Amino acid sequence: MSQLVLNGSLKEFFKLLVGEVMRRQRVSLEEVTEFYLVNLLAEYAEAEKLFTQELEGRREAEPLALLYHRALQQDRDEKIRTLRKLGDVSLYTAGFFQQSLQDRVVGPDYYMQMGRTAYGAVAELTGASAFAAVYQELHHKFTALVEVLEEISARGMCAAGPQGQMQVFETYARTGNERLRHVLADVGMIPGTKLLN
Repeated sequence: MSQLVLNGSLKEFFKLLVGEVMRRQRVSLEEVTEFYLVNLLAEYAEAEKLFTQELEGRREAEPLALLYHRALQQDRDEKIRTLRKLGDVSLYTAGFFQQSLQDRVVGPDYYMQMGRTAYGAVAELTGASAFAAVYQELHHKFTALVEVLEEISARGMCAAGPQGQMQVFETYARTGNERLRHVLADVGMIPGTKLLN
């Protein structure tokens, strides 16, 4: 995994990390879409970007259904912004917090469907713009991008130390997720498998 260079930028770090994981998972994106994903990760590295509402002194994420409902009532430009936010929040949450969503009423499949739908709607609304292809690619490759973010999250947790490694291990033990097995093998938590030539 990439080492974070102290004098490097967060965007540079995520660019290297996203590139490594995409190569490992054999996911390809247009350069401008990869740039969008890197910017999304850098932006959401600040927790307050994900949380929008103050409730009794706590910041909480606005429910996706409310974002979608609001988008339906807005004019075109506001609708694009709101749907884009819906897609971004869904992608980030489904990728980085997928396991914590498993025990909720609204699970990861809901986030994936909402995000995929939101990006598809933005692509339609921006049909003549240069960025329509970006949103179209985000729409079509949403599941693959969630898997990329899931691996990035797991690698970050393992790099944070034993507690993070145990969380990844417990998730792997519960789900049998092959990406998590590879991450755990890379950090020496479980035996790796040799590739046959």
